[in-house]
Amino acid sequence: MSAGSVHKPLREVLEGKRQTVPPVWLMRQAGRYLPEYQTVRKTVGGVLELCFSPKLAAEVTLQPIRRFGFDAAILFSDILVIPHALGRSVRFTAGEGPQLEPLDDLSAMMALRDEVDHVVLAPVYETVGLVKSELPPEVTFLGFCGGPWTVATYMVAGHGTPDQVPARMFAYRHPEAFARLIDILVEASTQYLIRQLGAGVDAVQIFDTWAGVLPPEEFERWCIAPTQRIVNDVRRAVPSAKIIGFPRGAGTKLTRYVDETGVDAVGLDWMIDLGFACEQIQRRRPVQGNLDPLALRAGGAALDRGVDAILAALSGGPFIFNLGHGILPDTPIAHVEQMLKRVRG
Repeated sequence: MSAGSVHKPLREVLEGKRQTVPPVWLMRQAGRYLPEYQTVRKTVGGVLELCFSPKLAAEVTLQPIRRFGFDAAILFSDILVIPHALGRSVRFTAGEGPQLEPLDDLSAMMALRDEVDHVVLAPVYETVGLVKSELPPEVTFLGFCGGPWTVATYMVAGHGTPDQVPARMFAYRHPEAFARLIDILVEASTQYLIRQLGAGVDAVQIFDTWAGVLPPEEFERWCIAPTQRIVNDVRRAVPSAKIIGFPRGAGTKLTRYVDETGVDAVGLDWMIDLGFACEQIQRRRPVQGNLDPLALRAGGAALDRGVDAILAALSGGPFIFNLGHGILPDTPIAHVEQMLKRVRG
């Protein structure tokens, strides 16, 4: 897939080219902090219904581009569409987050369907086409999936937990069964990303939100190795694919992650030391991040200091400005505008 002759600043960063003004987008930029999103959200029953309504999902994908002029649009969807397409019950309950049918015993794990149903995911691919037809040509279009480890943590527990004990215990006690789950998710995620790229996204991101709870050996087994397989298999099908990895909480394990997975760029969470990020990570790959979402919510001088520190540390190399995790729902729009003005000078 060629990006063509159009200047796409963010795509160029993924190719290793520093931009004078860093391109900007925000994780969860299409979401609850926007009144226009809230208006659309009220017209559907739940998050999954919105994900599988192509015209509405395309609309909310485009909303932050219209309002802020971000350098990337990210497909509006959810990492848990994959378990849903594997035949598992997935629902989102207001105030409680996602609720899944838990894979909490060996018999349930071994009975899991081993192929994703792309008919279920067809509305997502339709959304990609709708967004692509309306997106300004200079804006990079990002698709995504969840990291197999992170998706597995929700599937095992049936819901989010603070430190992912259910999945960690299952992996320790039943490593072969857990490895089968990871294998299924690697294949499903690979095919999902390949189809997103075929439908028109310019690059993809792998969100491994719960990577940071794993000790080094388990991090290698359940985060690095599955991500490496996805990267290799996606590139085998789409040689020009650009892939961003985001193993939140990885800390100093980021160097191994970058070296071994082969991702084109790596997202940094807000907890990482900027000196380490500059000296050990950015010299290996382009980096993306890493403003604390709370600093954006706070605004004022704290926001300016956070933006300035990141720019001072990372803007000398290939760099995408972003948050260190998703934007918080109660973030004032004026603070996003303040951040953009600061980044873009």
